[in-house]
Amino acid sequence: MVSRYILWILLLLPSDWKNIAITNEAITRAANAFKEADFENSVREHLALIDEHGMNQPEIKFNLALSYQSNGQEEDAKKTYEELSNNTIGTISSFASNQQGVMLGNEKKYKEALALFKKALLNDPGNEKARYNYELLSRWLEGNEENQENEENQEQEDKPEPSNYAKRMKAQADELVDRFEFEEAMKTMESALEIDETVASYQKFMDHLKDINEINQ
Repeated sequence: MVSRYILWILLLLPSDWKNIAITNEAITRAANAFKEADFENSVREHLALIDEHGMNQPEIKFNLALSYQSNGQEEDAKKTYEELSNNTIGTISSFASNQQGVMLGNEKKYKEALALFKKALLNDPGNEKARYNYELLSRWLEGNEENQENEENQEQEDKPEPSNYAKRMKAQADELVDRFEFEEAMKTMESALEIDETVASYQKFMDHLKDINEINQ
């Protein structure tokens, strides 16, 4: 996932040209440090924007979080992303939730990551990176859930063995998912369940499809 750096452009009234110039120079230093991959200095410059220049805009804090993340300060990055995710709305909140999800995914906390990608999409349905991350991880979890050590396998004991018909319908749905036709895949499984109760053995797969269709609406 390519990180997105947002350059905050100030619209300042010409009441104090000297202070404006100093602040704009600080903004430029912070932006240049990030672009030049000098992340340690980027953290320092973005903290200065907040602490010394009183710039508490979400965009500045998001840039700080990206700088933390790129500089290997994972806990500081998580804390800042979480603050933005919970206390802002729209694009910045969506970006922050997506970045949180990426970090948790890297830590193999897949279910928590999936929930954050979904949250990112609910805040901004146009966040295509979050959409891609959600759909990709959802499909991966569905295909690998039997191999996950923390999966709640006890639920499987109460589920019926899928019939050959159910397996065939699941295979058709998988082909539709591979083409990102999630709504058609859901319809295929729901229609099959109407005449064959053993299709319920794929309930988690159907739940994944339901979640994807909800955020795509």
